[in-house]
Amino acid sequence: MNHVNQASAAASRPLVMTSSWLLLLGILLIAANLRASITAVGPIVSNIQQTFGLSSTWTGMLTTLPLLAFALISPLAPRMARRISMENTLFGAMIVLTGAIIIRSLPSIAALFVGTALLGMAIAIANVLLPSLIKRDFASRVGLMTGLYSVVMNLGAALASGFSIPISEQLGFGWQGMLACWALLALISSAAWIPQIRKMKRINQTSAQNGSKRKSLFGSKLAWQVSLFMGLQSFCFYVNVSWLPEILHDRGMSHSDAGWMLSLLQFVSLPATFLIPVIAGRQASQKGLSLLTALLMLVGYIGLYNGHAALIPVCMILLGIAGGSGFSLAVMFFVLRTGSAEQSAQLSGMAQSIGYLLAAAGPLLFGFIHDLTGNWNLSLAMLMLVVVGFALTGLGAGANRTLSVWGAASRDKR
Repeated sequence: MNHVNQASAAASRPLVMTSSWLLLLGILLIAANLRASITAVGPIVSNIQQTFGLSSTWTGMLTTLPLLAFALISPLAPRMARRISMENTLFGAMIVLTGAIIIRSLPSIAALFVGTALLGMAIAIANVLLPSLIKRDFASRVGLMTGLYSVVMNLGAALASGFSIPISEQLGFGWQGMLACWALLALISSAAWIPQIRKMKRINQTSAQNGSKRKSLFGSKLAWQVSLFMGLQSFCFYVNVSWLPEILHDRGMSHSDAGWMLSLLQFVSLPATFLIPVIAGRQASQKGLSLLTALLMLVGYIGLYNGHAALIPVCMILLGIAGGSGFSLAVMFFVLRTGSAEQSAQLSGMAQSIGYLLAAAGPLLFGFIHDLTGNWNLSLAMLMLVVVGFALTGLGAGANRTLSVWGAASRDKR
């Protein structure tokens, strides 16, 4: 009998490994979609303005709309996952994302804004569920998996920024054709996720068992600190991808070079995006990492405010490292500050709802201040103040504590 059991286990091992690799591939492909369709807009924002005659404020809405969708949909994502499973919810999100990208590329102002809002809703669901999926299915490798997921997401964002102008101008696709190209990536991700949609597992059972204990996290100071940390780093990130190309163009760069500067910012974020989760997962407290991230970000914005052309690449590098580190820490806090996959999804939903609602003000406010003043100095000064707030919330979110099992209070592990 033992020989039979051993033979059965040996025969099933390749199937388990294949299933794990397919799950990993699916996660990484979904991650590649989570910023690309948004960051592709920054380098061609002036083309959109000229085509439709939009003001800077209305153009800022192209980045603000997805963030508002993130804020609206994020709290609903865990509920969808409990009802139809994480796997099916993520598959539906990728299908919606594919259609939304196509709608956004149609020659209509209404289609532009409707498609942008829809893609934000689809991305919001994956934003919330992927960290909790990693906590559930890769519990012993959370830092590594979070690093891989974050790297791929930021790589997709960087490539979208860098190839935006070449695809639209040099290949002759136009800005609308360039935006439509990213629907192919979403479609491929949908197809790769099909093996997972049959898995109606675990979270439904856990939810049924713990339903009576589930409480809101809105009364938790720690949950608010994580949420504000998420929001303030996102505030800066979305201002960067929306307006840095225009700032650099106004200071003498071509649109193409400005787009590649934005890509540089995102490419240099990749090492930090991968390494920070691994380092954070091995430390009891992440306060030091949070403060270092804030310092790099502040120095980058000070250099950009100074305006010297020679400082621009250095500023992009500093802001890129800080951005990669800040995002990875925020995602790790969803895991490190919680005790279960379901609670991780709940904290992720709260943090991304509050955080992206705050972040949504970034591109809009940044563009509005520019319209009022006619230059970028006051807008950049505002970002420096945001970084100070980011540092303060990082001290709280990085402390060695976890949320209580389902209550609002938190406990200190020390």
